[in-house]
Amino acid sequence: QVRLVESGGGLVRTGGSLRLSCAASGRSFSTYAMGWFRQAPGKEREFVGAIGWSGRTYYGDSVKGRFTVSRDNAKNTVYLQMNSLKPEDAAEYYCARYSSSSDSYYYERSVGSWGQGTQVTVSS
Repeated sequence: QVRLVESGGGLVRTGGSLRLSCAASGRSFSTYAMGWFRQAPGKEREFVGAIGWSGRTYYGDSVKGRFTVSRDNAKNTVYLQMNSLKPEDAAEYYCARYSSSSDSYYYERSVGSWGQGTQVTVSS
């Protein structure tokens, strides 16, 4: 069973930046697609971004051009660089490891393992 541990959340002002990290335990990290979802109070969990084993990236419409997903396979870590943050970006952010049989990175059903979440707060 993989363990995913997020870090880097916190309070930031509108327009500011944060970088989230997600460290994964276990082997074969480089063979899995990894991603990020977020959930604000009273809202459904939302796809933020993902990175395939090849390094190809995918983003939700609300974060395109502002957020960047990257990975360091040597460190078993995936990152989410968040720039130009807005109050509506405030949420609990979850790291995800997709299952090997994922057909789409945009849906929760494709996720095999979740992290515990890290809170991002954006002040206006």
